[in-house]
Amino acid sequence: MTILEQQFQELVGKFPGARCDPIAGGSFVITAPNFLLPNGWTLKVTTIRFIVPVGYPMGRPDCFWTDAQLRIEGNRVPQNTGDNPIPGGPSPLLWFSWHVQSWNPNSDTLLTYLRVIEKRFRQLQ
Repeated sequence: MTILEQQFQELVGKFPGARCDPIAGGSFVITAPNFLLPNGWTLKVTTIRFIVPVGYPMGRPDCFWTDAQLRIEGNRVPQNTGDNPIPGGPSPLLWFSWHVQSWNPNSDTLLTYLRVIEKRFRQLQ
């Protein structure tokens, strides 16, 4: 079993119904449904999508996508977001240009990256 397969099985334990789909170029898209959002967002849950790049875990995930209609309460558009479709994925989606500040390929996992995303959602900006 590859590192990606092992880590994906751990992710499915936390996000039942998650998928790992190959896309062109050897990357994968992770889809995590029913991602709970903190208060302050217009949705209670969303579906998270992110790309696992070629060379993972040395190549770290970067950016993520949510349901297109997600906004901050008051219908405010979140900072560093836009209409940037995920390669090979459904459209429309809301793209978050949000980057990992530190990544250790020896200890960080797909769940680590989902924690980065959770941290972003705690910032109502």
